Amino acid sequence: MDLTNPVTQAFTQALPKIEPPSQLHAHLSGSISRQCLHEIWAAKKAQDPAFSIEDPWVIMPPGKVDYTLQTFFQVFSKSIYQLVTDAESIKYATTSVLNDFYNDGVRYLELRTTPRKSPDGSLSKEEYILTVLECISSFQPKSNQKKNQSQSKMTTNLILSIDRSNDTAADALETVNLAIAHRSKGIVGIDLCGNPSKGDVSIYRSAFEKARSAGLGITVHFGETASSGTKEELETLLSYNPDRLGHVIHVPDEVKEEIERRKLGLELCMSCNVHAKMIDGGFLDHHFGHWRCGECPVVLSTDDVGFFCSPVSNEYVLAASHFELSRKDILRICRKGIEAIFGGCAEKNRLWGLVDEFEGVKLESDKVDCVPSEADGCVVKTPRLEGGGR
Repeated sequence: MDLTNPVTQAFTQALPKIEPPSQLHAHLSGSISRQCLHEIWAAKKAQDPAFSIEDPWVIMPPGKVDYTLQTFFQVFSKSIYQLVTDAESIKYATTSVLNDFYNDGVRYLELRTTPRKSPDGSLSKEEYILTVLECISSFQPKSNQKKNQSQSKMTTNLILSIDRSNDTAADALETVNLAIAHRSKGIVGIDLCGNPSKGDVSIYRSAFEKARSAGLGITVHFGETASSGTKEELETLLSYNPDRLGHVIHVPDEVKEEIERRKLGLELCMSCNVHAKMIDGGFLDHHFGHWRCGECPVVLSTDDVGFFCSPVSNEYVLAASHFELSRKDILRICRKGIEAIFGGCAEKNRLWGLVDEFEGVKLESDKVDCVPSEADGCVVKTPRLEGGGR
């Protein structure tokens, strides 16, 4: 592969990607496409003409990406959580999300979701989680044109989330217990998420201590807003010994130094942060520019692609365009980001192998695509890095 060629959509879609949450940071409910939500709504409306929930296409019209945090959480409570409520809709939505990530070139996915009961009581929190896990284990892509089995495989693991705006300390412990009970089915970690303007994160210490003792990975939403970026809250979250941090927007310099010292994995969500106005300015002002050359593994993530309509392949294009990254830079970021996954040594080695294999491939199509404008809204094998080092 000629690494001097520009970074294009064809390049980033072919790149074997990780979705931490980015990318390893992907919320199940927020990753459901508007088309999928509309289909679920239409099926329920046909079954029950009196179904009172509004068509998602009305409150999430095509092209709309400018969701503030307030309107963002309102859509969840008024629409998504009222539509995806039973085993059938959960399976339909989860399968759709998995297929979307697969078709975008994701080959390692850590999907996250908060255990929740169905409104009518037909599903318990545990049954909800087991339904999602069943979808993951039985997932078969709709189309698979690759002959290489290692290239065609997408490993998907699950992270269970604690919702700071709703969950009590007892709820958080219940979530951790569910993760421990079903970790053999593919649960790899615990997340702290929810409306950052609500809740007291200090009440979850026992839950995170238990998760850490059980060997689960820990990731937390960190400094999303000024109100959740106080030194007291950030120090509390760091005291839970997280492996990764999500967003890391409102972070004072001394805390940044501690993050660097620990070499924590960073889940950075550019389109989400820009469109939701979580940062001041546009893509070029995003803190990806600060972190990308440091010691911390950086993983570009979609956060909620159903809202912000930017798949992870486009996040790489945006990063390359606004920060003048070469293909060599993108491959370096991708290789280093693999260090932050919760999937274990064998999976890390598989992913490093995929990136090495990809670098030696000549792409069938390598045309320069238009980049969306800002207005558009363990002992493991050492990965090979250009110029040496990790």
